[in-house]
Amino acid sequence: MKVSDRLRLKVNDIWESYNEHPFVKGIAYGTLPVDNFRFYMLQDHLYLMQYAKVFALGVIKAEKESDMRIFADLIKATLDTENAVHQDYLKRLGITKDMIDNAEKSLVTESYTNYMISISFKEGLAELAAAVLACSWSYKLIGDFMETIPGSKDHEFYGHWINTYTSKEFRDCNDVMIDLVDRLTENYTEKQIENLEKILVDCSRYEYMFWDMAWNKEM
Repeated sequence: MKVSDRLRLKVNDIWESYNEHPFVKGIAYGTLPVDNFRFYMLQDHLYLMQYAKVFALGVIKAEKESDMRIFADLIKATLDTENAVHQDYLKRLGITKDMIDNAEKSLVTESYTNYMISISFKEGLAELAAAVLACSWSYKLIGDFMETIPGSKDHEFYGHWINTYTSKEFRDCNDVMIDLVDRLTENYTEKQIENLEKILVDCSRYEYMFWDMAWNKEM
């Protein structure tokens, strides 16, 4: 069994629970109050800027040029692909640059991003990749779920968000990270794999808390 398959099994129940969360279902069915989405988009933008820094640490830690290029490409994809949908929605929601610059991270956003960056500083490339995989892979699976809802991708407001996370570009980036984890862990011991599992479980729990935070608009 590939390490990525083992990791997926470890967090499968947590990831499946996202699709039952009222915030995620609200996007899928187009019923989420816009004010909740507005809160989410601002916090998610703040999260995304820290998420890109994790990839930057990957560039610093990588020993091979090929791995440096992978992480550099992931920074670009984060800032150009994911950030593009954020910028579009932030404008549509009336969130100005000044509002973004003066925005504070919620407790969940602060704690989650600090955890990822701490793992990235203290541990290796595989552990760094596992920390971000909870977000990337689970969003890919959320996109898969939303794609099964008739008309979801054509929704006048939430369709753009859904189309971003069901796009080939996003799915390809996620596959790159999965393959990277498998390659970097080819000679990992049982203890090292168990540590990866803990990191992924922790980040997956943070992901659920992020959906809760957005649903409750909780700072």
